[in-house]
Amino acid sequence: MIRYPHQLPALLFMLLALLMPATPAQATVDPALLYHSDQLRPVNSSLNVAVGQLAPDFALPSLANGTVRLSQFRHKRNVVISFVPAAFTPVCSGQWPGYQIARDLFEAHDAVLLGITTDNLPSLFAWTHQMAPDGLWFPVLSDFWPHGAVAGAFGVLRPEGVSERAVIIIDKQGIIRHITVSDINVRPDLGDIIRALEALP
Repeated sequence: MIRYPHQLPALLFMLLALLMPATPAQATVDPALLYHSDQLRPVNSSLNVAVGQLAPDFALPSLANGTVRLSQFRHKRNVVISFVPAAFTPVCSGQWPGYQIARDLFEAHDAVLLGITTDNLPSLFAWTHQMAPDGLWFPVLSDFWPHGAVAGAFGVLRPEGVSERAVIIIDKQGIIRHITVSDINVRPDLGDIIRALEALP
């Protein structure tokens, strides 16, 4: 992994983010294992939260760290939640590897990244180890049971039982500061996350 000193001006971090393409990068997952669906309705849910509200707390099982609770980061770290629809799908399999190589961009803003899907832990284990044999640097959480309860609490659970492709940024006080629900068929722009982190109070 390339390391960038945290003392670099924010402008350089922004430049790096802008150079990372918003379109799906070539996934590190074996293409033969990827499931290709038809084009889906871009957004198919209604938010239950808004910027300025206290984020609903949750506790979810993690691949590596037992249970992760959102409130454990209160007064300690900013939180970026990345909801993605499904393991072993092309766009998701390009999105998280992009975050894997951008670790320093999150750490520079004292932010922890939480990756959440409605897949079960065995599926997430197989999928993420295709992306990174040593594991991803950020916690990967399963919202499988009760199925999609956390995605539902935030209002990003689609009728077909998967989450939207959404990014929610929460500050150290537990307040939601940024929400983006992207077209489910398109990889979101990392630069949008960095700009939102830059704007945190």
